Amino acid sequence: MISSAIIPQPLARLPWRLIWLVALICTIGVVTLYSAAGGSASPWALKQGITILAFMAVAIAISYIPESFIKQMTFPAYVAIFILLVLVEMIGFVGKGAQRWVDLGFIRLQPSEFMKPAIALVLARFYDLLPVSDVRRWRGLWPAAALVFVPAGLILVQPDLGTAMMVILGGVTVMFIAGLPMWYFASAAAAAAVAGPILFTMMHDYQRKRVLIFLDPESDPLGAGYHISQSKIAIGSGGVWGKGYLNGSQSHLDYLPEGHTDFVFATFVEEWGLVGGALLIFAFFMVIRWGMGVSKKAKTRFGQLAAAGLTATIFFYVSINLMMVMGLAPVVGIPLPLVSFGGSAVMTVMICLGILMSLERQSRTRSTLG
Repeated sequence: MISSAIIPQPLARLPWRLIWLVALICTIGVVTLYSAAGGSASPWALKQGITILAFMAVAIAISYIPESFIKQMTFPAYVAIFILLVLVEMIGFVGKGAQRWVDLGFIRLQPSEFMKPAIALVLARFYDLLPVSDVRRWRGLWPAAALVFVPAGLILVQPDLGTAMMVILGGVTVMFIAGLPMWYFASAAAAAAVAGPILFTMMHDYQRKRVLIFLDPESDPLGAGYHISQSKIAIGSGGVWGKGYLNGSQSHLDYLPEGHTDFVFATFVEEWGLVGGALLIFAFFMVIRWGMGVSKKAKTRFGQLAAAGLTATIFFYVSINLMMVMGLAPVVGIPLPLVSFGGSAVMTVMICLGILMSLERQSRTRSTLG
């Protein structure tokens, strides 16, 4: 927060430490996209920069929305997004072999992206309304489970395994922090382990292949394992200091597929090395740390749970992508937020950050009044 007679108070009271961190991450993203395009602002860097500025403005606007209004709109927003998910199954636009979008004429909307922050907010509101004495009872579990797994099921059949997994992980995080008994989660983990082989047989062919390649990437290095193999080569060849900006051979010679989207971290580390990769990861760590700080300082139960859930959403975005490009997790199509090319992840993360800034503002105001 900046205090200055020159800067208007509404701007001075923004969390500038967070904004500068986000600006650093976004700058790294745009610079990397410029390099991935061979030293050209088009087709990715310029468009991504404009998208980031637009959604940053949206995030700052959201930060001025009172917590009470966010609470009131949580259930209606969840229902609206759920209806859009149903519409996707009925009349959704098909692209790249998946049915994930609703064509509104002027824009193709992907409702599953909105469900990521919505699931954290709706569960926070549910546990905010639920008496604390009921949290550890059956009524504290089944409505929350339905709120999470029904939309996750709709997303899974699009098919979009990565987004469905993000929705489930975000929801389970809020349920855990709300205080559900540990044996619920242990039982669910055991059931998932038992059902794993069955679920594996129900996956699409390309999903099964991704799991098998994750377990043994060298079994098909020029086919299904090509992405992971080339990603590891790019990361390893960067060494400690990297090959230098605009000198990444894996991305520039098109050895690294999707070097501007899912595997953008490999593109970045090849040029900037271990030092650059560590800096980017540290910047994300500080953003997540700030978000958990908002949860810790929140004065309301809704604020605590919502902030934790939204921060967890950003954390899972980052951690799953990094594990994916390093070969520590199957490739599930999760981009690196604010760095990978594409507006969907930017929109989701900026919405999360905007609501977090709103909750932080409310907490600070209550502390001042108190």
